[in-house]
Amino acid sequence: MATFAEPTIPLALISERLLLRMPTEYDWRPLHAYYGDADSVRYTVGTPCTPAQTWRTLAGVVGHWAWRGYGPYTLLDKDEGAVLGVAGLWFPNDWPEPEIKWALLPAARGRGLAAEAARAVREMAREHLRGVRLISLIALGNEASVRVAEAAGARLEREIEWRGGRASIYRHPD
Repeated sequence: MATFAEPTIPLALISERLLLRMPTEYDWRPLHAYYGDADSVRYTVGTPCTPAQTWRTLAGVVGHWAWRGYGPYTLLDKDEGAVLGVAGLWFPNDWPEPEIKWALLPAARGRGLAAEAARAVREMAREHLRGVRLISLIALGNEASVRVAEAAGARLEREIEWRGGRASIYRHPD
């Protein structure tokens, strides 16, 4: 029989410009603007997703919540309600440590939203997951994510071999 973890973090957060909430099935269509875009996924999933693959990816995010008790949130514009991307805690079975991840739709980039979301997640984790040290695992060459990590307060700790390539571990402050 399957067991599911009780949520260990709030199901929603609010920052200055964002509402971060647990994903719903209806988020997959707007999030396909990220997952279906070759430039967006070149350092993450590698190749653009079909709509069906985007749906399954989001189902995996919800499954992460069910198994770990935490996971990435869907990011919404606090005022307009539009889906902007995802950000939150992520710890798949092949990750070195729990991380703060982010992914923004192309139209949402360049406004500091990913760093704002990462800081909100970090502060929430300090309160609800005491003692958990968080990283962001960033594929080499992903300079946009490096800028987000640094704007969120993370610092380069080391490089590692990961999934047949190399990645940088950025450590978020405790």
